Amino acid sequence: MARELDVIVIGWGKGGKTLAGTLARAGWRVAIVEQSEKMYGGTCINIACVPTKILIHDAEQHRGNGADADYFNTAVERRDELTAKMRQKNFSMLDDLDSVLVLTGRASFTGAHSIKVEGGDEVVELSATKIIINTGATPSIPPIKGAEVGGRIHDSTTLQHAELPKKLTVIGGGYVGLEFASMFAQFGSKVSVLDRGARPLKREDEDVAGEVVSALSDAGATIISSASVTALSQDSAGVTVSYELDGQERRLQADAALLALGRSPATQSLKLENTAVQLGDNGEIRVDKYLATHAEGIFALGDVIGGAQFTYTSLDDHRILKDQFLGEGKRNLEDRVGVPNTIFTTPPLARVGLSEEQARAQGLDIKVATKKVADIAAMPRPKIVGDPRGIIKFVADRKTDQILGAALMHVDSQEVINLVAVAMRAGISSSTLRDSIFTHPSSTEALNDVLGSFE
Repeated sequence: MARELDVIVIGWGKGGKTLAGTLARAGWRVAIVEQSEKMYGGTCINIACVPTKILIHDAEQHRGNGADADYFNTAVERRDELTAKMRQKNFSMLDDLDSVLVLTGRASFTGAHSIKVEGGDEVVELSATKIIINTGATPSIPPIKGAEVGGRIHDSTTLQHAELPKKLTVIGGGYVGLEFASMFAQFGSKVSVLDRGARPLKREDEDVAGEVVSALSDAGATIISSASVTALSQDSAGVTVSYELDGQERRLQADAALLALGRSPATQSLKLENTAVQLGDNGEIRVDKYLATHAEGIFALGDVIGGAQFTYTSLDDHRILKDQFLGEGKRNLEDRVGVPNTIFTTPPLARVGLSEEQARAQGLDIKVATKKVADIAAMPRPKIVGDPRGIIKFVADRKTDQILGAALMHVDSQEVINLVAVAMRAGISSSTLRDSIFTHPSSTEALNDVLGSFE
């Protein structure tokens, strides 16, 4: 007979674990299921945001010193130590609550309000009036001959524990691909990026994307645009990537290859056919603006619903469901305005809102302010830390002076972008932000200068 609960959370990602703890402290009977003990806490702290940024930080300290396998291995050890501590802390945060049942195993639906959890030789049956799907996403594997993770062919998870390659081929010029290209180039690998687009970061304005490419070139990475990968093969000596460029078949040989072509919602093992849950064209779980699926009592949040796959949007998903279950039920996805993001190249590129190209495509009457970081006299911090590269670009409404978007590529941009996002959400004009008082020396004070240069 199934054990009855108030809510079951499948997956230990940011939104799910936070919601589970919140509901448990409110007196609900909660079960949280994670398929692997190595993933307590979710993707972010175990294989994505936190561990990769540890490696990126250590790579930046090594920049220009050539390939050093021992240095790389030490960085990986530091990565593993920190993620292990965070994983244990995340586990304890829920396991220590009396009203939370923590289960490790693979969950699948057996009915509209019931699941089974298979872990080892044990099968546990659970039922609840509310079930939350929080299973995240996994690296996408393209339908390319030989594109299978194993040996010298990696995804973004396995490459973190590979031997430091002397030569690395990155397939995909998106956010993940460029982050890893920047990281490994600074660790001393000779990196080549095969990007099928006409230029990297096609959603960014050309001048902004150009700064990222320039920084990657400085680190020693080469980007090959308009390259269509046709096959991969490997042997004991290395991996060969075949691709078409300008109508000709070409090859790249390396010690390792990274498949960095996005992530796909993880729903395959859930047996959703036993429910009324519907999937979208990309395998994402379809939800309404309150995160409810087509099945009564079943909700989904985080990466599994598609769209922007960020830890902080998953956390905000938890706020929507918290309001549904414990509040007024008004908060929804349409409330989100000015959600920032960052690609952690060196220096990082952070952005929010519309680019200049996007704003003009919408027919908006805009004004634009752009400056190279090296030319901003009132921004000494990048020069102090030895990296004055980058660009700052703002787009604002010409009549209202409201900020429509910004792209910041410079030291500390991942922090400054949050201030810009808050200003957009609060309706603070670019002039007010320009005339604000900021500490010195800081990267934030660049806003005093750049926001005074609209054309």
